[in-house]
Amino acid sequence: MIHAMSTTPHRAPTVGGRSAAEVNEEIRALWLRTGGTLSGEQRQEYQRLVLEWAAAYERASNTPVTQPPADSRKAA
Repeated sequence: MIHAMSTTPHRAPTVGGRSAAEVNEEIRALWLRTGGTLSGEQRQEYQRLVLEWAAAYERASNTPVTQPPADSRKAA
């Protein structure tokens, strides 16, 4: 299931928020929707999502994140 994108690009990750898998799904949707080329606004949204993904991953695993999710490491 693909979730709608937030209209608030600078929203900070929430404690107890979405799972890393949910955020990763939104990252995938962003890449699919843009064809792999991000505008400035989309790049800000991507950066926010990666930070949210990292926070969710760390919450779930108690492991610091050293790199973004595998599918989000595409060159923009």
